[in-house]
Amino acid sequence: MKFRIKEDGKRILVVCLAAVLMAINIKTFVRTGGLYPGGATGLTILIQRIGELFFKVEIPYSIVNLLLNAFPVYIGFRFIGKKFTLYSCLMIVLTSVLTDMIPGYVITYDTLLISVFGGMINGLVISMCLTMNATTGGTDFIAIYLSDKKGVDSFNIVLGLNVVILGAAGILFGWDKALYSIIFQFVSTQVLHVLYKKYQQQTLFIVTNRAEEVCAAIYEISHHGATVLDGKGSYGHHERNVVYSVVSSAESKKVIRAVKAVDEDAFVNAIRTEQLYGRFYQKPAD
Repeated sequence: MKFRIKEDGKRILVVCLAAVLMAINIKTFVRTGGLYPGGATGLTILIQRIGELFFKVEIPYSIVNLLLNAFPVYIGFRFIGKKFTLYSCLMIVLTSVLTDMIPGYVITYDTLLISVFGGMINGLVISMCLTMNATTGGTDFIAIYLSDKKGVDSFNIVLGLNVVILGAAGILFGWDKALYSIIFQFVSTQVLHVLYKKYQQQTLFIVTNRAEEVCAAIYEISHHGATVLDGKGSYGHHERNVVYSVVSSAESKKVIRAVKAVDEDAFVNAIRTEQLYGRFYQKPAD
């Protein structure tokens, strides 16, 4: 586990900024709106409110959140990656401590506005962490473990946990807050989908006369192979090669630039890939 000053310094800075934004979002939007985000954060807030309502006890956010993340962190260290988990721990600990320390500030009491803008900030924070090869903790560890190591679609499992949290919140504190929380989670997911593209793919069709160099450029950038097809132009009837490859959306622009550097006359068609079956290389977490 090697640390590089420039790269790791940037990761620490971004993760710390993400933790500050997450804590402010919880105190400014989530708490004010009475919302329940997904995963460990939502479960922590639910436990806090149960303690306040039924037992008249104020439970610190940090204690509950750190306890809920203990097992997921173990999964991260054991199966995903040590540096990945260390940076995630930094995010979890900082968010927990800052949420207890930062005073709450009310911007608006409009629950719909809180759901939309709070969800946007939440999606931004999650994408910042994932871009720096870290996570906000909780179910993210479990989802990555099931997806990368076991090949299991973890969406239904995470969704099921969130349904349980929202169901309990709706029964105990009213269904309006639970429904607004769904809006919060939907907006957060949409922002994450726009900003974070590692697990999205694009199919590239490249018409070129320099197929071998194009394939080499694709592999150098993305570590993905390609298939070379024989083709013929319908207008000039010239023999051409068509290079077919699938790369991650995050790398597609780099790959296209590399292809154009090899063959400036190449014709490139990039198509969003909806589903993919078979082996597809994903850079492992460090």
